[in-house]
Amino acid sequence: MKGYKVFHKDWTCRGKHYTCPGYFEEDVKPKICNAGMHFCERALDCFNYCCFNTDNHVAEVEAVGEIDTDGEKYCTNKLKIIREIPWNEVLKLVNVGKDCTGRGNTGNYNAGHYNTGEANTGNCNTGSNNAGEHNAGYYNTGEANTGDCNAGDRNAGNRNAGDFNTGDWNIGSRNTGDWNFTNLSTGCFCTEEQHIKIFDKETNWTINDWRRSNGYRVMLYCPQKTKVVEWIEEGRMSEKEKEDNPTYKTTGGYLRVTEEYPDRQAWWDSLDEDSKNCVYDLPNFDAEKFYKCTGIRVDGK
Repeated sequence: MKGYKVFHKDWTCRGKHYTCPGYFEEDVKPKICNAGMHFCERALDCFNYCCFNTDNHVAEVEAVGEIDTDGEKYCTNKLKIIREIPWNEVLKLVNVGKDCTGRGNTGNYNAGHYNTGEANTGNCNTGSNNAGEHNAGYYNTGEANTGDCNAGDRNAGNRNAGDFNTGDWNIGSRNTGDWNFTNLSTGCFCTEEQHIKIFDKETNWTINDWRRSNGYRVMLYCPQKTKVVEWIEEGRMSEKEKEDNPTYKTTGGYLRVTEEYPDRQAWWDSLDEDSKNCVYDLPNFDAEKFYKCTGIRVDGK
């Protein structure tokens, strides 16, 4: 079996000195991480265990003895070191693209690692020309953007200089509109934070005023519905479940997902009057709308 092995600059590995080319035997039964000489079938996998450093030597090897493996690493008691691989060739082996200086890239001209686009200097990008990390778009200098040309982080839109925008060309943060110079705007070309409706009526509050309010802090503790996932064997499945999940014939069952709704009314009834008043004091409080949104009935409001 052929593979690859990385050595320190003095041609040692785990305290053992090697030569290239060379042949080495150990009187052991190979056992991953315990006994034997280790290698990987793919050059890229070697760098999950060794530094990606051009001072190290990378060699093509062949196991000619017994072999043990965990699926990624291999070890043997008889190892041939066939030849040293120049680093310009190593870079081609660990990248699908060309002219990459990192590893695990499938595009071209990447200086980072695990990019699937081109000309990225960060890591884990699926687009191109990104200088940050975990971007799915293009020309982003921030991180975790799914749009293009963003200088901030976690934008789903394009050309934003702030963070968490779903619109385009915004300089602030958390905007869902376009071309805004503020935060939390749903419009376009806005320079001031917008006032919000509460209970369907206009107020002089911004979203930040709401989030700083005592009513908001009380409602943070309102219980939320949860999903329960349960494996249901074929013998316990109803005919409707079998019809909706035909893969049960090969899997022997299916995952049933149900939603559990908490008793919000009981939670509300357990609150003291001061906490309830924090909610009642919200602008335009409307008991019927509150019930429609939360399922909570309030008395005398």
